[in-house]
Amino acid sequence: MQPPVVNVTDCCLFLCSLKQSKSAVRLKEDMKKIATLPLNKQREATCRKVFGVSLQVLQQQGFTKNGIPLLVWNTVEYLTQHGLTQEGLFRVNGNMKMVDQLRLKYERGEEVELAKDADVCSVASLLKLFLRELPDGVITSTLHPRFIQLYQDTRNDAEKENNLKELIKELPDSHYCLLKYLCQFLKRVAEHHMENRMNVFNLATIFGPSCFHGCLN
Repeated sequence: MQPPVVNVTDCCLFLCSLKQSKSAVRLKEDMKKIATLPLNKQREATCRKVFGVSLQVLQQQGFTKNGIPLLVWNTVEYLTQHGLTQEGLFRVNGNMKMVDQLRLKYERGEEVELAKDADVCSVASLLKLFLRELPDGVITSTLHPRFIQLYQDTRNDAEKENNLKELIKELPDSHYCLLKYLCQFLKRVAEHHMENRMNVFNLATIFGPSCFHGCLN
């Protein structure tokens, strides 16, 4: 007795329906799990992108504190407590494996305890990485030409300083808050330059490219 002939089309339809059925079951189960999570856990489960996301999107998703991205807030707080006197702060790269692990935890929405999970140099590298991967720099690309023009201006320093203050005010709120927060922190770092060997010039050399994405392209 010959085996029954199986129509290829029918077989494909069966496999597709089976796959859809399994997917539907998995989706239903996942939705049940999400529904039982607290609201903050639901947000983490559905949206975990942290790096390479605009400041505005991070703010809309609630991944900020006092207008500052949570990752920046956490790393700056940690470095303020543990890293101000670290020699070569921001100049010496951290352990890249540790940096990748920290990044993955933030991307997954996992709880990160920097005091337990990291060291000063790795946290500093994580902060630099976050800033480098912003879609637009802390200083938005639309304002780059005017900042360069102001830098090249030959007028007296007092007038340039006033013009700089006015220009900075034109930044979007999220960028303005981040720039102000970073400057306040880096000022504290520079105040310890005798210990950490990071004066204003050294810090500007490191953070300039992160703040001015594409400025020299």
